[in-house]
Amino acid sequence: MRLKNLIILLVMPFCAWAQDNPSGEKHPLFRNDNILRAVLTAPISQAYAQRHQDVRIYFPGQWTYIDEDGETRRLQASIRTRGHFRREVCQFPPLQLNFKKSEVKGTLFAGQDKVKLVAPCKDGDRYQQYVVLEYLAYRMLQILTDHSFSTRLVRLSYVDHDEQLDSRTDIAFLIEDDSDMAKRLNLDRLHLNIVRYAQLDHPRLAIAQIFQFMIANNDYSVIKPSGDDDCCHNIELLGIEEAEYGVIPVPFDFDFSGFVNATYAAPPSQIPIRDVRSRYYYGLCQPRPILDAAIAHAQLKREEIFALLDNTAELEEKIREKSIEYVKEFYEVIDSPELTDRLIIERCRGENLMKRHFDIATD
Repeated sequence: MRLKNLIILLVMPFCAWAQDNPSGEKHPLFRNDNILRAVLTAPISQAYAQRHQDVRIYFPGQWTYIDEDGETRRLQASIRTRGHFRREVCQFPPLQLNFKKSEVKGTLFAGQDKVKLVAPCKDGDRYQQYVVLEYLAYRMLQILTDHSFSTRLVRLSYVDHDEQLDSRTDIAFLIEDDSDMAKRLNLDRLHLNIVRYAQLDHPRLAIAQIFQFMIANNDYSVIKPSGDDDCCHNIELLGIEEAEYGVIPVPFDFDFSGFVNATYAAPPSQIPIRDVRSRYYYGLCQPRPILDAAIAHAQLKREEIFALLDNTAELEEKIREKSIEYVKEFYEVIDSPELTDRLIIERCRGENLMKRHFDIATD
């Protein structure tokens, strides 16, 4: 890489955060953080029965919610199970809602089509709290960057048409559609088989990786696919179609993180830890100015992140205290140059790729 281009890339992080202003506006559903109250009435037991099938059909249902004026609204919403791991192992597999575009016009759900619903995996308060914690992980990423999925918390009641399942009420959350996120950011969704180091937007990659370290999540990859899927595992790729560089990784799915600490979560086999609560930096190496800028940005957002944790009423007090302490431990690392060197710099992967790409001299 020419020295001029290297200088531009190293300067970018210091101004990138101020330029992180998407031109598009969020859909009405995601403009408000107030908890939404809703009822899903559908043949839920039939949808659950298809969880192990590769091809799963939508079952017609009804979504009833209280809008921001206190009025009851009803929309047609078909459902089917979605996901991979949770679809196979959970008592209540995750669902996808399919709204009718013509029906949602002029409502809170205007612009919505297919929407992911994240709900407790099993019965019990513990699993309710996992959902709140995963929702908060999404919200913390939103604080760090606009290149993230928008979310909306829901207190949702389930009514099974066939009366095979007992009615229940859970805390859940809805996730912005990936195409909507790309459109909001004026970018394209990229479907790549693999991503080269040189293709990545390194300042935004650094933010994503620092965030993953914050929540102790290693269940992702920014360069390789998972199974037969496109690249990458638990990462949505954004950029400009046909561009040779500037690929932005957007993380999702945080239930295997130490921050959530779900009972079913385990570290990837290639990581030398036994407990997901143990932070282990597994990110790609970045030039020090880029990494330092990402760390400085996370430090700048510290109080906003702690305020989010402190003011989320759905989080039980003991779990709130534990979560705040856990995030404080992350800040203790990035506030210490010695710990940053030992726990982040010395553990990053692909140092040779970094040196070749940025034309960094080898000692």
